[in-house]
Amino acid sequence: SACGDPKAKPSYLIDKNLESAVKFIVRKFPAVETRNNNQQLAQLQKEKSEILKNLALYYFTFVDVMEFKDHVCELLNTIDACQVFFDITVNFDLTKNYLDLVVTYITLMMLLSRIEERKAIIGLYNYAHEMTHGSSDREYPRLGQMIVDYENPLKKMMEEFVPHGKSLQDALVSLQMVYPRRNLSADQWRNAQLLSLISAPSTMLNPAQSDTMPCEYLSLDTMEKWIVFGFILCHAALNTDPAALSLWKLALQSNSCLCLFRDEVFHIHKAAEDLFVNIRGYNKRVNDIRECKESALSHAGSMHRERRKFLRSALKELATVLADQPGLLGPKALFVFMALSFARDEIIWLLRHADNIQKKSTDDFIDKHIAELIFYMEELRAHVRKYGPVMQRYYVQYLSGFDAVVLNELVQNLSVCPEDESIIMSSFVNTMTSLSAYTSVSKASLGLADHRELGKMMNTIIFHTKMADSLVEMLVETSDLSIFCFYSRAFEKMFQQCLELPSQSRYSISFPLLCTHFMSCTHELCPEEVNRSLSLCNMFLDEMAKQARNLITDICTEQCTLSDQLLPKHCAKTISQAVNKKSKKQTGKKGEPEREKPGVESMRKNRLLVTNLDKLHTALSELCFSINYVPNMMVWEHTFTPREYLTSHLEIRFTKSIVGMTMYNQATQEIAKPSELLTSVRAYMTVLQSIENYVQIDITRVFNNVLLQQTQHLDSHGEPTITSLYTNWYLETLLRQVSNGHIAYFPAMKAFVNLPTENELTFNAEEYSDISEMRSLSELLGPYGMKFLSESLMWHISSQVAELKKLVVDNVEVLTQMRTSFDKPDHMAALFKRLTCVVLKRMTIIGVILSFRSLAQEALRDVLSCHIPFLVSSVEDFKDHIPRETDMKVAMNVYELSSAAGLPCEIDPALVVALSSQKSENISPEEEYKIACLLMVFVAVSMPTLASNVMSQYSPAIEGHCNNIHCLAKAINQIAAALFTIHKGSIEDRLKEFLLASSSLLKIGQETDKTTTRNRESVYLLLDMIVQESPFLTMDLLESCFPYVLLRNAYHAVYKQSVSSSA
Repeated sequence: SACGDPKAKPSYLIDKNLESAVKFIVRKFPAVETRNNNQQLAQLQKEKSEILKNLALYYFTFVDVMEFKDHVCELLNTIDACQVFFDITVNFDLTKNYLDLVVTYITLMMLLSRIEERKAIIGLYNYAHEMTHGSSDREYPRLGQMIVDYENPLKKMMEEFVPHGKSLQDALVSLQMVYPRRNLSADQWRNAQLLSLISAPSTMLNPAQSDTMPCEYLSLDTMEKWIVFGFILCHAALNTDPAALSLWKLALQSNSCLCLFRDEVFHIHKAAEDLFVNIRGYNKRVNDIRECKESALSHAGSMHRERRKFLRSALKELATVLADQPGLLGPKALFVFMALSFARDEIIWLLRHADNIQKKSTDDFIDKHIAELIFYMEELRAHVRKYGPVMQRYYVQYLSGFDAVVLNELVQNLSVCPEDESIIMSSFVNTMTSLSAYTSVSKASLGLADHRELGKMMNTIIFHTKMADSLVEMLVETSDLSIFCFYSRAFEKMFQQCLELPSQSRYSISFPLLCTHFMSCTHELCPEEVNRSLSLCNMFLDEMAKQARNLITDICTEQCTLSDQLLPKHCAKTISQAVNKKSKKQTGKKGEPEREKPGVESMRKNRLLVTNLDKLHTALSELCFSINYVPNMMVWEHTFTPREYLTSHLEIRFTKSIVGMTMYNQATQEIAKPSELLTSVRAYMTVLQSIENYVQIDITRVFNNVLLQQTQHLDSHGEPTITSLYTNWYLETLLRQVSNGHIAYFPAMKAFVNLPTENELTFNAEEYSDISEMRSLSELLGPYGMKFLSESLMWHISSQVAELKKLVVDNVEVLTQMRTSFDKPDHMAALFKRLTCVVLKRMTIIGVILSFRSLAQEALRDVLSCHIPFLVSSVEDFKDHIPRETDMKVAMNVYELSSAAGLPCEIDPALVVALSSQKSENISPEEEYKIACLLMVFVAVSMPTLASNVMSQYSPAIEGHCNNIHCLAKAINQIAAALFTIHKGSIEDRLKEFLLASSSLLKIGQETDKTTTRNRESVYLLLDMIVQESPFLTMDLLESCFPYVLLRNAYHAVYKQSVSSSA
C-alpha cells in the first residue's frame, strides 16, 4: 500500500540523483554487477547506509512473502500426502480454511506482481548491502528468482498446482451443494419467502435448522473467489467434471471483477481468456468465458438490483419483528446472520462493480436506496449486541439439553471409535475443529467421509457454540462493511445521494455508523487510515446537521413571514377598507381584490394539498429521526454525538439570523424597529422549540448561549451583536438628529418626535423611541445590553462635560467674581457680557441623552417587573430604605443594583463612574471641585439668554419646548448629583447656589426689548421643572429666590398663548 500511495513511496525511487542507478539495477535484475559500473552507481555509494536503513522494512516484507510462499507449498504437499478429505458440507472449517489458504496465496502473489517498483526496491537494497558488507544479502538470490518467476503469477501457479489438483478439485466441487442454491434470483427468494419469520406463524418458535448451518451464511463473494481462482489453477477439471464447469460458468455470469485486496480488483473474464487462449484444445472454454462475459454485462446488474430491492423489504420485516419480540433471536439466530451476510454481499458487489466496470446500463449500478439496506443491517447488528445475553442463554440450554444427547447417541452407534478419536471426543466442544481435521485424513480409522451424519452434527454444534461464545466475531464475519474505508469517493457520493432524496434522509445515520466498522480493517502501522475514518465520520455528521439546520432556517423564514403579517401596521389597509364600506365611498379601482387576512394558509380544502411548509416539516422530521437515532457512537477512541453537531450549527445560525433580522444598513443608517425584530425572534424561537419534538436536544441551552451573547458588545466570534448595532444606531442616528434640531423629546408622549424641517428624515423617531419600542428593546438586549447602552450614553455625556469644564477654565475669573455678586444685578450684567461662550447647547445635549436613558430605564423596569416581579420589588424595597447616614460607597452599590433593574436613583451610578474616570492629573481635587461649582454657576447665569430664542416657546401639548431646553432640568440635577458625589460636596448646597444664581432670570422681567424677552415665561417654567425633577430641592427654596406668583402667571401666559396660536 505504501508503494501505491505516491506520498508514502520511498523517496529513493523518485530521487533524480539515483535515477540512472535505479534504471541500471532494474535492467540487470536479478544479476548484481557492481564492477565496471562505478559511474552509474557512484551516487549509490554515497547514500548506501541511508538506503540500507530506510529500505529494510520494504525489503524484508518481500522476504516475508517468500517465506509465506515456502510454508504454503510445504503445507499443500503435506495435505496431498495425507490425502485429506474435503467437503464443505461435512468438514466445513477444514475445507473453508484450505480454500481460503489457496486464494490468499494466489492474491498475495498477484499483488506482488502489481508492485511496479518491486525490482527497484529489492535491487537497491541489495546493491547497498553489497557495497557495505562486500556480499549480497543471503535471501537475495531466492528472492530475486521468485520475483522473476512470478512475473505472470497465474501462469506460474497453474503449473505449480498440477500435483495439488485433486484435493483442490474435491474441495471446489463440494460447493455444488451450496453455491447454486445461494446464487438465486430475487423472484426465487420471494417465492420461497426467504428470511420471513411471519410467513409460517405456527413454526415461528421452532429453531431455524439446516444440515449445512455454516454454509447458510457463508459469503457468496468468498465462494465466487474460491471458484474463479480455484478452477483457473485446476482448469483440467472444467473438461472432465460437468459439476465443476457448471460452478465455473455460474460464477463468471454473476461477476465482472473480484476483489483482490481492499480496492484492488481482478477482471476475471479477460484474465481467464488470456490464460486459456494459449492452451491447446481450450477453444470451447474460451467461448464459454466470452458468453459468460456477455451475460454478466447484460444481466448481472439487474439481477443484483432486484436482490437488493428484495433484501430491503426482507430485512425491514426481520428487524421490525425482532424489535418487537427479541426472544425470537434465540431460535431464529441463523436467519439474522443469513440476512446480514446476503445484504453485505450485495452491497460489496455494487461498490466493487460501480467503481470498476464500463456499464451498459448505469441505472443498475446507482442505488439511491442503498442507505436503507445498510440501515436495516445496522438495526439487526444492534439487536444482536443488545440482546446477546438472551441468545447466549438460549444456546447454552440448547447445547446441554439437545446437542449433547444427540451427539452421545451418534457416538454410541459408531461402528469403530479408536482410542485417539475417543480422547478427542471426550473434550469435544473445545476441540471441534481439530477433531474435524483429524477425522478427514485418509488413514484415520474413523473417517468423516463414511460418517457424514457425524460431520453435519459437528457443524451444527460448532454454530451453536459460536452463538454462545462468539457473537461479536460472528457479526464481523457476516456484516463487516469496512471495505468502504477504501472507496471513500463512492462512499461520499452515496451519502450525498441519500441526503438529496427526502425519503432516504432518515437512513443517513447509517453512513457515520459504517465508520465504526473501519476499526476492523485498518492497522496500527498505518495511522493515516485511522484519521481518514475519523474525518469521514465527522464530515457525515456535520453535513447531516447542516442539512437539518438549513431546513429549520427555511421553516423559520416562513414562520417569520407569517408572524410579520400579524404586525399592527398591516391592519391599516383592512381598517381603511372597512371605513370606506361604511361611508360607501367607491374605491379607486373597480373589482379590487380583497386582501387575504393572516391565517388563510391554515384553511385546507383537502388533505392532498401540500404546502412548502409541509414539505419542509416532513423533510426535517425524516432527517431528525436519523440524527436522534443513536445518542453517540465510538470510532477508535473518539466519541461522536450527532445531536451536538446539530446544537452547535443551530447556535451559529440563530446568532447570524438575529443579527441579520436587524437589517442594519450602515450606509443609509436604516435598522429594524425593535418591536418587529422581537416578533421575528419570537417566531424563530417558537420554531426552534418545536425541534425538541424531533430530537432530544436542550434548545434552552441554545437560547441561553445565543441570547446572552447578544447582550454583550461582541459575540464569542468577535462579531457585532444586536446590542452594539442598536446602541450605535440610537447614539449616532437618533440622538445626533436630536442635537441637530430635527427631533424633539416630548415628555407628554414619552417619546422622541420628528420636527417639521426642510429635509425630511428617513425614519420616524417616534416609531423607534415610544414606550412599546423601548420595552421591545429591553426584551431583546436584557439588563446586560441595557447596561452597555447606558455606559455608551454616559461616555458621550462625559465627553460633553469635559468640554464644559474647558469653557469654565477659560472663564474662571469672571465666574469667580459672579459667584460672589448674585445680589448685585448691574455688576452681574456687566460681568455676564465678559463671558466668552455659552454652555447651554452642550448642557441641553446632556439633558437629551439623559432623557433617552430614563426612557430606556423605565422600559427595562417594566419588562423586568413582568419577568421577575418578586426580585424587582425586593430591589425597590432595598433602595427605598437606605438610611440617609449610609456610607456613600455602600449607597452607590445599592444604586448600581437598582439601576441595573431599571429603577431611577437620586444619584446615577453610571454617570458617577463615567465622570470620575476623567479626572485630570495636573489639577488638584480642590481645583476640580471649584470648577464643578463654577460650572453650575455658568449654567445658571446663562439661562436668561434662552428667552430670546424663537424655539424656546413652551408647548403645553408636549409638556416641553421644541428646542429640548426642558431637558436641562434633568441635566442640571443629574450632573450636579454626580459631580458633587465624586468631589464629596453637598449636593443640596450646590443646587441652592444654582437657584440663587438663576434668580438673574428676574432681570429679564424688567427688560423692554421684545426680542430678548419674547419667550421669558417659557424660560421661567424651567425653574419649576428643575425643582420638580430634583430629589434635593423643594418649592420653599425656590420661593425664597424666585416668587411663585411669577411661575403661576407664566403658566397662565403660555397656556393662553398656545390656545390662541392653535385657534
